[in-house]
Amino acid sequence: MVYLAHISQDGRRQTVLEHLDGTAELCAGFAAAFRAEDQGRLAGLTHDLGKYSAAFQRRLQGSAEHVDHATAGAAECCKREQICSAFAVTGHHGGLPDGGGQGDHWEEGTFWGRMRRAALGKLEPYGAWEKEFKLPDVPKRRFSGPLEEMFFTRMLYSCLVDGDFLDTETFMAGGEKERGGGDPMEMLEDKLQAHVSNWFPPQSDLNRERCRILERCMEQGEVQSPGLFTLTIPTGGGKTVASLAFALRHARTHGLRRLIYVIPYTSIIEQNAQVFRDILGDENVLEHHSGVLYDIEDEARPENARLARATENWDMPVVVTTAVQFFESLFANRSSQCRKLHNLAQSVIIFDEAQMLPVPYLRPCVYAIAQLVKGYGASAVLCTATQPALDGIFREFLPDRPAVELCPRERFHQEIFQRVTFRREGKLSWKTVAERIGGQKQALCIVNSRKSAQTVYGLLDKEGAFHLSTLMYPAHRKAVLKEIRTRLKDGLPCRVVSTSLIEAGVDVDFPAVFREEAGLDSILQAAGRCNREGKRPAEESIVTIFQSETPPPSLFELPVAAGRQALRSYDQPDSQKAIRCYFQELLDLKGPEALDQKNILTIMEREFMPFRRIAERFHLIDSETKSVYIPLEEGEELVRRLRSGERSRELFRALGQYGVSVYPPHFKALDMAGDLEVLEDGSAVLTNLALYDSTTGLSMTADEGKFLAI
Repeated sequence: MVYLAHISQDGRRQTVLEHLDGTAELCAGFAAAFRAEDQGRLAGLTHDLGKYSAAFQRRLQGSAEHVDHATAGAAECCKREQICSAFAVTGHHGGLPDGGGQGDHWEEGTFWGRMRRAALGKLEPYGAWEKEFKLPDVPKRRFSGPLEEMFFTRMLYSCLVDGDFLDTETFMAGGEKERGGGDPMEMLEDKLQAHVSNWFPPQSDLNRERCRILERCMEQGEVQSPGLFTLTIPTGGGKTVASLAFALRHARTHGLRRLIYVIPYTSIIEQNAQVFRDILGDENVLEHHSGVLYDIEDEARPENARLARATENWDMPVVVTTAVQFFESLFANRSSQCRKLHNLAQSVIIFDEAQMLPVPYLRPCVYAIAQLVKGYGASAVLCTATQPALDGIFREFLPDRPAVELCPRERFHQEIFQRVTFRREGKLSWKTVAERIGGQKQALCIVNSRKSAQTVYGLLDKEGAFHLSTLMYPAHRKAVLKEIRTRLKDGLPCRVVSTSLIEAGVDVDFPAVFREEAGLDSILQAAGRCNREGKRPAEESIVTIFQSETPPPSLFELPVAAGRQALRSYDQPDSQKAIRCYFQELLDLKGPEALDQKNILTIMEREFMPFRRIAERFHLIDSETKSVYIPLEEGEELVRRLRSGERSRELFRALGQYGVSVYPPHFKALDMAGDLEVLEDGSAVLTNLALYDSTTGLSMTADEGKFLAI
């Protein structure tokens, strides 16, 4: 009997052996990046052993019977004491399961439940494979503990599911589909060198320091072995290009495979990804987050389809993504999320705005970074102007690899970057704040809540006044930011009131900034929007820190308290001592338990391989918010498609540009007033468009909240 794995639409047939060999070759090649070639080959050879059953062959011919074809291969791995390969095989379709206990019933979906199913002979007979090939002997791999074993298993799982998908895709398509590709690191670095060549010799003091930083980063990229690094550059120091220069030189020198940029907000991602495309070419940069749409079925634009396929496994030279996408994938159990993970091995991973690493998940995130450095040949760079105090946590997980600062302060003249003067005020009423802003031709005011932003904006003369908050849908905010930049450039009146969304890397340059009291990192980010290009004297570029008439929202209470302590202790908020004092105080105030709020690491240590449970608990974004779609501009047509019954992933991604996230009380109020059309998935369409203001966005009882990007 010929045992088949797949039958294509045009009638071609792939045998199980052909598919196992093809998958094993791919899986072993991927796993070789972290010295696990043997385990990868075993997982590839065993993953579809259950297809050697008569039941599966009947199903392939059209039978409706359910066939478990994964447990058989997992059982064979288990017999050989290859538990990691066994888990990978068990979950290659349904996701990595929880380990459970060896007493689990055979009908339970845990790993041990499925192994009991095999032991009790509850599987369809599949022994015909033994007539076709033998499984290799694989040395048993040793781990320092359950955390390390789980991490390795997930990486091995990534190799298997990517190899399985690719081999199947190639057979079904009658040949390999174009995905990934791009230029080698040598060529990418040459493109960067061509881009920066006209920066030399620098024509100003500021550009001289930027070039000094750039040259230092390139030098360090060559002399440093792969490991853990920090890159602490003042705002305006050119860290985007400097970090790219380090990464390219480092990858070229040490044979690393790709660059991964991990960024907290889509506003920064869009800016940085465009910078990288301008330098390296569109064909080398993959931008992967909820705000970017690639249609895999777009035959008219094959480049779009190539990028869509590349989002599945990140097989591109440069990947720009969000912290949510990155870290949630590292703690996921589903194949679609984990498939890309093996391509993190032997990569340079840049964590831009590293101070934004999510505090409630800080220990698990630092652990994951440490594992990639320790066991998977990656170099990790924490890149920011305000370096968080993470050395203690890294020492715990990476004791023998202390972080190396790529550009110590003695390598450049810090005073050149002193572009602003900080001024601390006491308590100010919102009316006084509005008057102060109104007294400036161009000014930015950043406040802690959406309600406060609406309040201050409401007190301003509307000529040349603008409002920014997450009550405005993303496409609306982009349009407003475009107008703000134009007015700033042309010297026109421009007074902006915003929530903290404008702080993290948004490229605007105001002569004056007002910042409601917040965490020191937020204050310094706000200062980065003042005299950004250093064209005005520092003494004329004032950043005013004030206490408002309303108490800080709960989200800001501890950062405000830690910021006050740092400001009491140090005169200069942007000094390294003040910044370190702030982060240390913040971590002390939150306490150790707050750094792993969902007990991720504790559960991983105490339970046997709890993959599903961890995936359910690890979510960086608070899921209690709901989306309200606004049918304006292009959103009107998107909502029409939604109402007609379309439910494609591409549609919902496009709708994201016209969605506002609201908390349950506000959602309920809008719903009870009859202003929403609630959809099956819990989101809604705003039906009363009078509630959406063209300047302030969705009208509602505004609330607090910072939003990460998906």
